[in-house]
Amino acid sequence: MQSAVVEQPMSEAFCGCFERVRIVFSNMDFISELFLPGNTSIASTLVLYSFVIAAGIYIGKMKIAGVSLGVTFVLFVGILMGHFGYVVDNAILKFVREFGLILFIFSIGLQVGPGFFSSFKKGGMRLNVLAVLVVALNVVIVLGIYYFGNIHDISALVGVMSGAVTNTPGLAAAQQTVSQMTQSAEQANMMASGYAAAYPLGVIGIILSMFIIKWVFRIKTDDEIRKIEEEQEDSSLKPYILDLKVSNALIDGRTLVQFHDIVQTNFVVSRIMGSDGKVTIPKSSTEIHTGDILHIVCSAQDAERFKAVIGPEVEMDWESTPTPVFSRRILVTKGEYNGVALGSLRLHNGYRLNCTRVNRAGVDLLASPNLRLQMGDRITVVGNLEDIDRLASRLGNSMKRLNQPNLITIFVGIILGIILGSIDLGFGMKLGLAGGPLVVAILLSRFGYKAKLITYTSSSSSLMLRELGICLFLASVGIAAGKDFAASVFNETGMWWVIWGFVITLVPLVVVGCIARGHDRINLLTIMGLISGSCTDPPALAYANNSTANDQPAVAYSTVYPLTMFLRVVAAQALILCLL
Repeated sequence: MQSAVVEQPMSEAFCGCFERVRIVFSNMDFISELFLPGNTSIASTLVLYSFVIAAGIYIGKMKIAGVSLGVTFVLFVGILMGHFGYVVDNAILKFVREFGLILFIFSIGLQVGPGFFSSFKKGGMRLNVLAVLVVALNVVIVLGIYYFGNIHDISALVGVMSGAVTNTPGLAAAQQTVSQMTQSAEQANMMASGYAAAYPLGVIGIILSMFIIKWVFRIKTDDEIRKIEEEQEDSSLKPYILDLKVSNALIDGRTLVQFHDIVQTNFVVSRIMGSDGKVTIPKSSTEIHTGDILHIVCSAQDAERFKAVIGPEVEMDWESTPTPVFSRRILVTKGEYNGVALGSLRLHNGYRLNCTRVNRAGVDLLASPNLRLQMGDRITVVGNLEDIDRLASRLGNSMKRLNQPNLITIFVGIILGIILGSIDLGFGMKLGLAGGPLVVAILLSRFGYKAKLITYTSSSSSLMLRELGICLFLASVGIAAGKDFAASVFNETGMWWVIWGFVITLVPLVVVGCIARGHDRINLLTIMGLISGSCTDPPALAYANNSTANDQPAVAYSTVYPLTMFLRVVAAQALILCLL
């Protein structure tokens, strides 16, 4: 009797569990709706995009010979899924593609904008001219293939060119232009196929060109690294700190204003120790006397001039010197000070403080009255703690505030970019949804403070916005192109795409690299950065940095990147507008 009582509930429980399993399996239609090809529901579309992006990013992290293709593998996974019959509703696909494109292009513009105009100064002009020559040679080769070669489809050729120089924004701009002109997806898909066919050898060709330059001129990397390090020590323009004892009787009794007229260069005297051992914060009317010790912040190249005019360098430990004077860094986080000139803060008169330098994006800048502050700047000030705290309260000094995204600027910029991209510039030319936001983002990042728009975005937020946009765009392009990809690429035409793509990659880089080394005597590390930047190719830059253990390639890359990125977008659009 007891056994029967126990078995009955167990039997009922088993039957209930079996019934629930049966019900689940009887409703397995949701699996086919979500995961099988051919469905275009919102849920299946989200699953498809999520899988393509996640798988593409995961595979893209794998390295071959120390080089990875990054998020570009999202395109190849999308092509694979499209080949196996996975589709997205055309209206949804176009929206996601264009919205991803705008996010990506706009964030690129904000990133390169601050350096876009300054990249033309001094030595950067020569590097930018060489980068422009690379872009021009790419276009010339494409035109030669189009008129005299065996490929006469300009859409495919522009895709091949974008893939050959690993420039996704150029592909995006050209696709958007084609869509506006033809209202047909066929040309855009052909362009994506050409891009995918040329891209892998494009990465290889960029790195190979570095080896060719090195071999042709018999260059030893270690010698180039040593030369770069020597040049950086001799001609660095970073703020340089000197402690000098006044021994020149000719400047005894001179004020700092008069002393500035003598040396004729920018500098800051942050504190002075008198002969009596008392430390003071000087102002423009403070007099210099023989025996004083001056704590000076100047450019490294001016250090010898100050030693000659003032006196010998001495060793001072200001931290251990008993004094009410302290040095602190203050973070600019209030929007009203974005774009405000440092001199207008009246630091000495209002706060009895001296500003010695400004750190912006990890780079120390010499403080000067005309230097305009930006959100996220860290200014180093010297003075009493109470005065430093008052200034910190005024400027914000809140890291939490910087973590808040400035979405108003982003969406106002997108609106202005779309408006600008829709304006007919003549001859049927428009900047489109790629060029318009790019131009507006560059202008806002440089001049946005004049309109009280804060363009500061933390590095993580900027990277998130850019990666999300490019992943959405590449996934859309891959899925749309996947259906006809195999038929378009795995044939004689596709073979020529790969061959011509490799020519488009290698020839301009080798020619310009030889000019840079043979004629201009540019250091190999700088040439490596120039080659990577002229193709806007992060994998090649990563290889250059890892192989040299020096940041000079990155410096050259950042110098030519802004102009090159702009020209790549414009060149791809111009070829479509003129020849389609």
